[in-house]
Amino acid sequence: MKIKIAPSILAGDFATLGETVRRLEENGADYVHCDVMDGNFVPPITFGAQAVRAIRPYTRLPLDCHLMVTRPASRIEEFVKAGADIITVHVEADRENVLENLAKIKAFGVKASAVINPATRAEELFPACEIADMVLVMSVVPGWGGQKFIPETLEKLERIRSHCVRIGRPDLDIEVDGGVTEENVKDILAAGANVIVAGSTVFKAADMAATIARLRG
Repeated sequence: MKIKIAPSILAGDFATLGETVRRLEENGADYVHCDVMDGNFVPPITFGAQAVRAIRPYTRLPLDCHLMVTRPASRIEEFVKAGADIITVHVEADRENVLENLAKIKAFGVKASAVINPATRAEELFPACEIADMVLVMSVVPGWGGQKFIPETLEKLERIRSHCVRIGRPDLDIEVDGGVTEENVKDILAAGANVIVAGSTVFKAADMAATIARLRG
């Protein structure tokens, strides 16, 4: 299973986002992770579809848009039009319509992903594993960068990967987001994740390319 590195531009320089995503491509990243926060689902506000549209011309990398927003269904089309390649919606934002939201994303020809917060049981992600192109497990409380990895995430990743095997989707991409470092990434990969979101670890590195390579293992 291919390991993919998706640095979060939340940790980059917002004054030069175009140059930021260009650097990620030049230094070996696989995705550009875009943390969209609306100030309601999580307290901070980051950016919306306009910023995604603005950075789209600066990279050929897939834009991995993580929507930390209320009413995610109402936001899907605008991010598709802005150039998103992957759109991730939170189970907690609309529990009754998770599968419908994933189907709506896929109907636009964009990859669909669902995500759970640290306090949410792994089992709540199981239905999404049936149809999603990727699932995401938050390993910190969403909203702020620079937090420490929650160790209990490892067991959650193991349960999700085991479920994927049981349903005949052993190679489904499982993304993990929050507190990933060069020191803990080996355990995270061993637990079943293969898509690694890393913000501070990548952007604070003296050698971005070398750090991305080491995260990939």
